[in-house]
Amino acid sequence: GGAAEGGGDGAASGGVPNYGAGGSHYPYMVSDVPSDYDFSRYEPLGGGRFAEYKDGSAPYEVTPSLTKQSDDLARSRRVHVKRAMEHIWRNYREYAFGKDELHPISHRATSNWGGMGTTLVDSLDTLWLMGMRTEFDEAREWVANKLSNANVGQVSGFETTIRSLGGLLAAHSLSGDKVFLEKADDLGARLIRAYDTPSGLPHGSVNLSTGHSNNFSWNGNHYILAEVGTQQVEYRYLSRATGKPDYARKSEKVFEILHKIQPGDGLMMQNLGDAGPGKAVFSGSKVSFGAMGDSVYEYMLKVWVQGGRTEPMYREMWDKAIDGVHDQLVQKSEPSGMTFLADRLTGSRIDRKMDHLVCFMGGALALGAYTDPGGVDSERARRDLRTARALTYTCYQMYARQKTGIAPEYVRFGTNDMSVPGDAPFYILRPETVESFYYLSVLTGDPIYREWGWEVFQSIEKYCRTKYGYGSLKNVNLPNSVEDRMESFFMAETLKYLYLLFDPDSEIDILHKHVFNTEAHPVKILSDVATV
Repeated sequence: GGAAEGGGDGAASGGVPNYGAGGSHYPYMVSDVPSDYDFSRYEPLGGGRFAEYKDGSAPYEVTPSLTKQSDDLARSRRVHVKRAMEHIWRNYREYAFGKDELHPISHRATSNWGGMGTTLVDSLDTLWLMGMRTEFDEAREWVANKLSNANVGQVSGFETTIRSLGGLLAAHSLSGDKVFLEKADDLGARLIRAYDTPSGLPHGSVNLSTGHSNNFSWNGNHYILAEVGTQQVEYRYLSRATGKPDYARKSEKVFEILHKIQPGDGLMMQNLGDAGPGKAVFSGSKVSFGAMGDSVYEYMLKVWVQGGRTEPMYREMWDKAIDGVHDQLVQKSEPSGMTFLADRLTGSRIDRKMDHLVCFMGGALALGAYTDPGGVDSERARRDLRTARALTYTCYQMYARQKTGIAPEYVRFGTNDMSVPGDAPFYILRPETVESFYYLSVLTGDPIYREWGWEVFQSIEKYCRTKYGYGSLKNVNLPNSVEDRMESFFMAETLKYLYLLFDPDSEIDILHKHVFNTEAHPVKILSDVATV
C-alpha cells in the first residue's frame, strides 16, 4: 500500500517536492515497510523525479531526527533483502551446493568456473553480514572439506582473484577462521604464477594445476588494464595475513609500472604490452571507466586507503586521473543536463555512452572526497563529491526511466537524454549503482539513496525473481523477459550492498576499518591484520 511503495506524501511520485529545493526539509520520508509487503503490486514510478538532485547539490539538511527516521525505515526494508538471499540459498543448497552456479529458472547446477564453488565462496561474507550463521557454518564445512584448486585448469586470473580469492579473504577477515586463509594461500600460490611474465604484469589466463599462463587471443594477446590493476587489495591482505611478502611485492609492482607510464592527463588506455623487465607500453587509444578500464582507478584509491593512507603514489595516481576525468570525460546530457562519464576514443573523440559498470564511480568519488588529504571541505573534495552525487543521480535515472525500473548494460546520450541501445538492452543483475547508493548513503547520510535503492530492489523483486532464485533480464523494457542466468556477483555484491544500504547497525566501517575489493568483499585495513 501507498506510502510503503515510495510514493510518500505525493512528493516523490509528483516530481515536485512539497518544499522547494532551497528548503531544508526532506520531503520523501515514508512509513515502514510491513513484513508481509507484496512486491508483485509494485509499479515503477518512472523517470525524471527527484530532479533537485540532478546537479550534484545536497538539497536537504540531514538532521539527527531525519537520520533516526531513515534508520528505522531502513531496518524494515533490510528484512526483505535478507529474505531474497534466503530464497536463493535455500535453492542453491538443495540443487547446486558446491557448484559454481545455480540456474534460477531450470534449477540446473553448472561448474562453468572450473568447479571452484564460485557462488558459495563469493557468498560467504554476505551470509555472515546478514547474520545467516547456520548457512555460513555449513558453507565453511564445504570450504574446509571439499574445496580444491588442484584440478581446476585454465581460469581468468582477474575474475578468480576478485571472486574466489576475495571471497575467502573477506570470510577470513570477518570470522577470523584460519581455514579460509589456508585455502586462500593455496589459491593465491597458484594464481600468482600469472605474474611470471617479461614485464611483471600478470597474464589474463592461468592454469591453476600447471601454472602455465597466457593473455587472451580475443584481445590480441594484450594485457587488460582493469585486470592487471585490480588484484592488489587481495594480494596485499593475503601477504600481510600469511607473512609472505611475495604476494604484495609482485602485485604492487604493477602499479609501479603503471605509475611510470601514466599519461599527463591521468587517463590510461585499456590495453598494454610488455616492454622489457618492469616496463610496459599502452597500445590503442581507448579510455573508459567502463569495461576493461574501470577498476584500475578504483584500486588506486582503495589500495591507498588499505595501506592506512601512507603510500602517496597511489593517491597521486588517483587524483591525477580524476582531474583528467573532469577535464575530458564529464559530460552533460541534452536537454536535461544530467552528468555522465563518456568514453574517449582515437584523437580525443568523445563517445557519448556510459556503461552500467561506470556507475561504481559515484561511490569511488565520494570515498575519494571524504578521504582527501586536503580535507573534505577542500575545493577538490567538494568538486569530486558534487560529481559523485550528480553521476549517481544519472545512474538512478538509468533505472527509473525504463519500464521495469531496471537499467540496461549501457546507455547512449543523444538528443533525448539517454536511450537504450538495441545491442545491449539487458540487465545481468549488476551491482554498481546500488554500490554507489551505499557509499553515498553512509558518507553523506542523505536518506535519498535508500529511497532510490528501495525502488531498485522492488523492481528486482518484481521482475527478476524466479522460483529458484533471481534471473537476468533480456530486455529492461520487456517486463517478462527474465532469463535462466544468475551470476555469483548478485549474491556477492548486489544483495550485499542493498542489505548494507538498509543496515544502520553494520560492523563495516568504510572510512576507518575496512576496504571493499571490486567484488564487494570487505577486508580489514592492513594495520589491523594480524600475521599468522
